[in-house]
Amino acid sequence: MIYVQTHYRFGITTKEGAEGVTFDLSWREVVAGQGPNVNSLKAVEGILKVQDNSFLHTPVGYKKDEKSLNSKEDEWVGKCEVIHVAIVCAGYNSSRSVVTLIKSILFYRKNPLHLHVMGDSKAHLILTTLFSSWNIPQMDYSFYKADSVLDEVSWIPNKHYSGVYGLLKLTLPRALPPSLTKVIILDTDVTFATDIAQLWARFHKMEQEQALGLVENQSDWYLGKLWKNHRPWPALGRGYNTGVILMDLSKLRKINWAHLWRMIAERDLQTMLSTSLADQDIFNAVITQNQHILHEIPCQWNVQLSDNTRSESCYTEVIDLKVIHWNSPKKLRVKNKHAEFFRNLHLTFLEYDGNLLRRELFGCGGNATISSIHLSTPVQLVSAIEQMNEDDPCYEFSLAKYTKYRTHLFYLDYEYEVDSSENNSNDVTLVAQLSMDRLQMIQSLAKHWEGPISLALYMSDTEAQQFLSFVLSCDTLSQRKNIGYHIVYKEGNLYPVNFLRNIALGQVSTPFVFLLDIDFLPMFGLYPSLRRVISNVHLEDGKKKALVIPAFESLRYRLNFPTTKAELLKMLDVGDLFTFRYHVWARGHQPTNYPKWRSATTPFKVPGHIKNGIYRRTI
Repeated sequence: MIYVQTHYRFGITTKEGAEGVTFDLSWREVVAGQGPNVNSLKAVEGILKVQDNSFLHTPVGYKKDEKSLNSKEDEWVGKCEVIHVAIVCAGYNSSRSVVTLIKSILFYRKNPLHLHVMGDSKAHLILTTLFSSWNIPQMDYSFYKADSVLDEVSWIPNKHYSGVYGLLKLTLPRALPPSLTKVIILDTDVTFATDIAQLWARFHKMEQEQALGLVENQSDWYLGKLWKNHRPWPALGRGYNTGVILMDLSKLRKINWAHLWRMIAERDLQTMLSTSLADQDIFNAVITQNQHILHEIPCQWNVQLSDNTRSESCYTEVIDLKVIHWNSPKKLRVKNKHAEFFRNLHLTFLEYDGNLLRRELFGCGGNATISSIHLSTPVQLVSAIEQMNEDDPCYEFSLAKYTKYRTHLFYLDYEYEVDSSENNSNDVTLVAQLSMDRLQMIQSLAKHWEGPISLALYMSDTEAQQFLSFVLSCDTLSQRKNIGYHIVYKEGNLYPVNFLRNIALGQVSTPFVFLLDIDFLPMFGLYPSLRRVISNVHLEDGKKKALVIPAFESLRYRLNFPTTKAELLKMLDVGDLFTFRYHVWARGHQPTNYPKWRSATTPFKVPGHIKNGIYRRTI
């Protein structure tokens, strides 16, 4: 068994003596077969692409005409031609699917990209932060607020789980800039298995009036035979799936696309009452009346893994696959003959280190960067590094200040509910940062603090998936929506504690924050108690004030947590608890003034620096 890094290329010498066979591995594991040539290599966890070498035999099931077509298509796309991709994204959770899609595109791409993202304010915050911190060479992005076009589709009743956002692709010819003439539109639940330039090249095969490139639907949905009294929208034959669309914007604008689709939708809704598959129903209804605008794309460009799919007819070999589409509500849990293989492909990109995709496209200008180290130009970067002394003990720390940490805000769904019956001017969010080795503390923290929490987590891509599984499988955490999880991806050997804390602080929406190290647990009921104290001491009056929270520690692995001050004092007296590091660093914990606190019954003023306390967020 040969284990290889997913993104590397390497040479293999066959038994016949031919050298320099180059493989592009998008999977992590390859098993060597018993045959006498390189074609005996079998992909187990991924796609094995053999570069064009004349001495190689043609693999079984590999279509020579398709290979020839691909080489011609590559010639149709200029080396530095920008490929435009549009997606619709809304909400917190959908941003994770976008990341996996973008990783799969970047892994294979050889051309500059321009992403056009239409979404709500949540997606705007998450994706603009992610893309700017990802710092990928030759990848630009533009964001379009969905609010500006929602009125154009919100009148359409839609039963699909995507809601009103599942209809927004209909508005793209008007919403995208007039200067943009063609674009590839993708659902966020697709995964690429080849260079997107091959798909872009198919624009050259579209005839004069053809404006929409689509793959035939691979289920019997539009045939109306799935169940009794099933009435689908009108479609040509099996209809066409809109998970992957080649859209010639200039042609659609010439035929007044906005008027065309609306007119047909209004007519069909009189009998259909609502859409079942969102924009796909309306696209198919339009194509039924205007077949000349359709360009049919080979089904390998949208292998649909929905229920009752006939996608198996699209491929006979791994190399046939181009785009995998998880278009079932079950997503990765969908039942399919080759579902395990497709899941492994998806999980490969899910856990792939996104920092490795910060690679320059040679010969093309653009926002060039070197790894994750960022300055405005490479010249400035080189100059800054040259001035550093590598023998300096602080060299690594000095270099770290130029590091651009890839950041994914609100990794899971988040809701901060404002109680209209209460005064929220005294609300407080607990803020902390952690790495994978402190993951188990989150569950205990959530049990002790029912208020909003903002956490910055320093993790690799693989660890982020483990974290996601942990939260979703934990009853305590999966039911909480007021915990904001912000992933900062690992880069280098240092732990950027201040950067992490600032990321968590930056996403707080309450007036006050409770800064806490992750290995501390607040007393039960501290959240409502603090809100009362904040009001009583007038912390919200705008002056620079803070509340000091006394800290204690225990050497016991298991401890009955005190519920009152009297219980805590008793545990201090018998040695079950100790004042936190008071005798180790007395000056640092002097503001707590433990002796005075023991007998105090009301808050009292203290001077000095505060480690764990309550602050106004804007201080």
